Amino acid sequence: MLQHVKNISINDFTYLLPDEKIARYPLEKRDESKLLVYQNGVISDFKFNEITSILNENSLLISNETKVIASRLLFQTLSGANIEVFCLETHFPAEINQSLQSNSSVQWMCMIGNSKKWKPEESLTMVCNEFNLTVKKVSQQQNGWIVLFEWDNSSKTFADILAQAGHIPLPPYLNRTDEESDKVRYQTIFAKHEGSVAAPTAGLHFSNEVVHNLATKNIHFATVTLHVGAGTFLPVKADTLEGHHMHEEIFVVTLDSLRKIRNNNGQRIVVGTTSLRTIESLYWTAIQLQSNEALNLSDCHVTQWMPYEQMPSMTANEALDLLIHHAEKNNLTQISGKTSLLIAPGYDVKMVDGIITNFHQPNSTLLLLVSAMVGDDWQTIYEHALQNNYRFLSFGDSSLLMKKTNA
Repeated sequence: MLQHVKNISINDFTYLLPDEKIARYPLEKRDESKLLVYQNGVISDFKFNEITSILNENSLLISNETKVIASRLLFQTLSGANIEVFCLETHFPAEINQSLQSNSSVQWMCMIGNSKKWKPEESLTMVCNEFNLTVKKVSQQQNGWIVLFEWDNSSKTFADILAQAGHIPLPPYLNRTDEESDKVRYQTIFAKHEGSVAAPTAGLHFSNEVVHNLATKNIHFATVTLHVGAGTFLPVKADTLEGHHMHEEIFVVTLDSLRKIRNNNGQRIVVGTTSLRTIESLYWTAIQLQSNEALNLSDCHVTQWMPYEQMPSMTANEALDLLIHHAEKNNLTQISGKTSLLIAPGYDVKMVDGIITNFHQPNSTLLLLVSAMVGDDWQTIYEHALQNNYRFLSFGDSSLLMKKTNA
């Protein structure tokens, strides 16, 4: 299985995406996007606000509560060169909440635009109304630079600094600068925990009205948190998956959510690829726990190839039972860790029956994930979307894809 997955060619997961199909802006109303429904090999077209009539009663939706931070900062060198500092992940303090609540200095792993024009010894300063923000390169790493941020107003946390000085990190394929409206429209209504540099875009279609209507049909939500990294934008450049290094992301799932997911007696549907990667990572955490009762559930790690190296040995509910029991026994309120899980064709989705997701870039790991859910029918689904004027990528339309079975 492992070698089969490693030999998958990304060239088999491409399609022609005309530029005019990419949605540069969201619709005026979140829930009026189109919704493609794929079930039992049949494709149907709806509006997203009709989803209540489509989902089965007692279904459970699993959504991501991560919140996008304004992680792009713009500076000028003494010579007048424009420099962009894009915060990717915290370096020191290492824990995201501690970093965002720091009130004097932090270090982050960053991508730097126009880096060659920024001399290593030169500090750059941005003058704002209530503080001066200074940045300096610390060291170059494989995936970017460690950058030191310092500011002169101790009443401001780094979260405050980003909110006032930063820009919303829109995906590069939108080819536009962020606008005031993006502060609201590039966040889901579920957004609660700051830490993402990209939105979990499947959640952008939900409105409070849709959530209310779902509740009338006894369709409720369990929540997870996975902080989306910039790696989500990266296409697979290697000829085969063996040469692709999957990005690592932080996830948190509360004991309350675990119980909701376990006790649900209807279908389980994830809202977005990030939610799927999180809940499937829980399964492989349980597999590790099964063989190692001393596993630290406050610092789990699910690696890229783990599912393809180990045989599944329990059902989804057995995995949930094991995690819940262990958390209760050790007085844990949540399970947290990092995942670089790669869901690709050949992977058997364990924990859910379907996924709500947008239409993704060619040659992307997100398209591989869709194929793991629906098989080769992804090509028919995407061709239907292209022929029927669906809008693609982050601000585009939505799909509900039910897991394809071999039966």
